[in-house]
Amino acid sequence: MNNLHVRKGDNVKVLTGKDKGKTGKVLATDPKTQMVLVEGVNIATHHIKPRSATEQGGRKKVEAPLAASNVQIICPSCGKSVRIRHQEVDGKNARICAKCGASLDAALKVEKADKKAKKAAEKKAKKAESEVAEEETKAKKEGTKTAKKTKKAETKEVPVEQSTDGKTE
Repeated sequence: MNNLHVRKGDNVKVLTGKDKGKTGKVLATDPKTQMVLVEGVNIATHHIKPRSATEQGGRKKVEAPLAASNVQIICPSCGKSVRIRHQEVDGKNARICAKCGASLDAALKVEKADKKAKKAAEKKAKKAESEVAEEETKAKKEGTKTAKKTKKAETKEVPVEQSTDGKTE
């Protein structure tokens, strides 16, 4: 099994190459080829040929993979690019900052929990917003129905009562 010292979501610093010194977030990892894809780093230009008359060709800038050995993790607690140690914490293997001793995996879990909480809050807000909109549309519909009913009641002809002797009053 080929494990990498970086994981998706880590902030890393590039150590070598044309983008030396740049930092970015890891978008994807490939342990088999020991490559990582870093956001905003190692930009390559792909030329796209139009395949149909409606499709447009051109040049597209994309991130190209880097060798995992050319990046170093930035510790979220001390803010420096650091080497990592592996240590067993609570029966699980955790990545630890070699300089300050902080757990790198705990920081990722906190970020993921924050993202989940933010998503849940957005979802609740959207749901509440849609419910309010539905209630408003229902109220509008009911308002127009009652307006129509009152118009009908006003325009309805009142039947003329006839007396028992056959004369109209």
